Amino acid sequence: MELSKEQIREYIVKRVAKEFKDGDIVTLGIGMPTETANYLPEGVHISIQAENGIVGCGPKPEVGKEDFHFTNAGGALVTTLPGGAFFDSALSFTMIRGGHINKTVLGALQVDEKGNLANYLIPGKFVPGMGGAMDLVVGAQNVIIAMEHTVKDGSPKILKKCTLPLTAVGAVDLIVTEKAVIKVMDDGLHLKEVSPYSSIDDIFASTEADLIVDEDCRILSL
Repeated sequence: MELSKEQIREYIVKRVAKEFKDGDIVTLGIGMPTETANYLPEGVHISIQAENGIVGCGPKPEVGKEDFHFTNAGGALVTTLPGGAFFDSALSFTMIRGGHINKTVLGALQVDEKGNLANYLIPGKFVPGMGGAMDLVVGAQNVIIAMEHTVKDGSPKILKKCTLPLTAVGAVDLIVTEKAVIKVMDDGLHLKEVSPYSSIDDIFASTEADLIVDEDCRILSL
């Protein structure tokens, strides 16, 4: 089944949201990861921390009610929930580097079978830098990657070894794509879940890294 770009994004963010537990403090990367907060499971309440100094971020403001002083680290307008707090970058990164973030969700250009992450630089393209991702991947208790399984030409993004400059070494815990949920463990990449839009054969064909199919691997159906 061929999915549109929008369907792929929606499936990934909905699946990532299932990883959140009630009471988690979560930092969401720019782009697709921010959408995960829109699909929280029933009864799950999380506190979203923004690297620029907010905890308790709420949804996007209604049109006409924007306050341009309230933005997340990506510059997107946000609201704050009751009990939310504002602080400087020093305290924000003390939270991150001190291990007080339960989960962070980031995008990726490449992940390899050692849990290495490349998510900020394509040679020849201008980028301002890796931002707070370098701190998040080593400071957060759990690092979840939300990304499409392959690049536009169909080549794999889950590799034996990253070829792009690394953001962090051995930092990734879980990879969620439109095809699969893959857990990074000491002995390699464990296939935990096959999406209803894929198959084990398809996942192996579109993944360069070696995969270990768990005994309890779930094959979901439509």
